[in-house]
Amino acid sequence: MAIIPQTRLFSWEDVDNLGDLKRLKLVVQAMPDEPLMRLLEKARGRGRDDYPVRAVWNSILAGIVFQHPSVESLRRELTRNAQLRDLCGFDPTKKAEEAVPKPYNYTRFLQGLMARQEQIDGMFERLVDDLSEELDGFGRHLACDSKAIRSHARPPKKGQEENRDRDGRRDIDADFGKKTYRERREDGTLWKRVTSWFGYKLHLVVEADYELPVAYEVTRASRPDNRAAVRMLEGLEDRHRALLEGAEALMADKAYDDGKLLSRLWEGWGVRPIIPKRQDWQDAEQTRPLLEGADNIVYDCQGQLYCVCRWTGRQRKMVYWGYESQRDCQKWRCPAARWGYECKDRDRCGGGDYGRVVRVPRAQDKRTFTPVARPSLAFARLYRKRTSVERVNSRLDGAYGFERHFVRGQAKMRLRCSLALVVMLAMALGRVRQKRRDKLRSLVAA
Repeated sequence: MAIIPQTRLFSWEDVDNLGDLKRLKLVVQAMPDEPLMRLLEKARGRGRDDYPVRAVWNSILAGIVFQHPSVESLRRELTRNAQLRDLCGFDPTKKAEEAVPKPYNYTRFLQGLMARQEQIDGMFERLVDDLSEELDGFGRHLACDSKAIRSHARPPKKGQEENRDRDGRRDIDADFGKKTYRERREDGTLWKRVTSWFGYKLHLVVEADYELPVAYEVTRASRPDNRAAVRMLEGLEDRHRALLEGAEALMADKAYDDGKLLSRLWEGWGVRPIIPKRQDWQDAEQTRPLLEGADNIVYDCQGQLYCVCRWTGRQRKMVYWGYESQRDCQKWRCPAARWGYECKDRDRCGGGDYGRVVRVPRAQDKRTFTPVARPSLAFARLYRKRTSVERVNSRLDGAYGFERHFVRGQAKMRLRCSLALVVMLAMALGRVRQKRRDKLRSLVAA
């Protein structure tokens, strides 16, 4: 917490209810920013202290809490709102125009914060640790996704990509990203939609039950999602080992369908990957034999097993019966024995009343046969938790101002993202300490 050291004879709290300002007070009290404040005050040294470091920092937090899209919008609010100036820590004896920092003061202060990004990242990690101690089961279910963030700068014209100068108005760090959506209609035809943007990606790992971020990374828009996921998980292993060791599953969309990532999750960290498989088989290739020379068992692209009747040629879905960790394989049962319908081939398959059992070693195809089979109800139940990261992205757009921003450059974008995320975590921590978990993720409720 950036504590304001001086005592005052007059406080707006004595004459008026702070109302919505309680939200800012909640964030300021929960923010572990004392090391950063001391570092910034030491850097200022004996220089002019017209605008105290702690007051300016608190005002920047206020800009996020109250959803100001720009420094000028924040300055206008500070000029008219004496309560807000007082809560931030600006001198109440000065006139509003003199008490509020000038635009160039904020520019220099933000440049100082960019130079100390490591300390802000440390605040993020500290808040994750504090929430892990406060919330039961925090980190058991994780979700991963990336968010497209457009740069405020215009993209370079064709042929001028290499001739961009760093003058503050252009964005020479950003590039073009593209995301392709493919699905199959009910009639079997495929449709495709492509979206593109000029800017960056915010990669997030989110605690899926509480909908709070636990790791993040800002990259250019063209960077692949799966590699960023590995880096973030490695960071969790280094900084929050207990959280990763307690994780049971990680949910993500098809962009993270990568054999190395799937193996790393399960074999390296013991985390079950809940990631749909891309439809990368040829259209004509609907199923494949389970094993070379197998009699009547085939599987499709998503890992669903079928038994093929030798008399009629009809395919029936086999029943997923769980994962055997000791054998590192999936277990499937005969559908006729499970559901009780007639099958002429049942005697030839064997298995008695229980029916034939087929075990599929994960080593046969690690991308297809995962610890939780994709066609299973358990997979569907866990995958529904992936929407938690989409809701976090939605809050970043709406409540935290990423739908409309004025940021150019990767360093500024990383700072802007990290500040929004630490405010999100500090707000949640404040709610928990107030015993108001029903408002855990709310930025707008008083």
